[in-house]
Amino acid sequence: MKINRPALTLWTTFVLLFATLSYSVRFSSGKPDRDTLYKWSTAASGLIQFTIVGAIIYGIAGLGDRRRLLALRRPTSWGRAALIAVGIGITMTVLLGFLSPLLKPGQEQGLTPTRWEPDHAGAYIANAIVVAVVAPIVEELTFRGLGYSLLEPLGRWVAIILVGLLFGLAHGLVEAFPFLATFGALLAYLRSRVDSVYPGMIVHGLFNAIALVVAVTG
Repeated sequence: MKINRPALTLWTTFVLLFATLSYSVRFSSGKPDRDTLYKWSTAASGLIQFTIVGAIIYGIAGLGDRRRLLALRRPTSWGRAALIAVGIGITMTVLLGFLSPLLKPGQEQGLTPTRWEPDHAGAYIANAIVVAVVAPIVEELTFRGLGYSLLEPLGRWVAIILVGLLFGLAHGLVEAFPFLATFGALLAYLRSRVDSVYPGMIVHGLFNAIALVVAVTG
């Protein structure tokens, strides 16, 4: 398979710039307010951000066969996707249990609130839609769609590992990096086994949704 060098260069540059910006904001501003997800403005800004990112990725994918590069096709096997998804869930649960006492990856991002506030339920639901629906779609298209497709000519496992590492870096976190990089690599493995980005969107969305529910009920 031939390397699409123009698209790969643009994608890599964009992801690295995004990661640099994420770390710059994190180190200069620190953790966001714990009530961030109770604000309508958070949902609006998140939607705008993901729209811009999605548009950039869609544009870069236009340098080749867009549908193929974004892996917008039916999985080769939904059954295999389900089994791998279960494996991902088990692996991430074990990893979180192992890392939490050492690094506290679940607390570093600081987005999830520590209590449920019924008066702000509407804003929380709006943010949940962004976090559990919009974000997984855009991030899967970015990394497991376009990113994996562009890196695959370098080798399947090279693509899986690089996608995982870059996915972790893009979040701009330090203690949560091993957790995010592993999750990103496992989703890339899922993508490689079923030749589609759709199962990864579902797994990613469920993962984020569960985190949001646990945050206000645990």
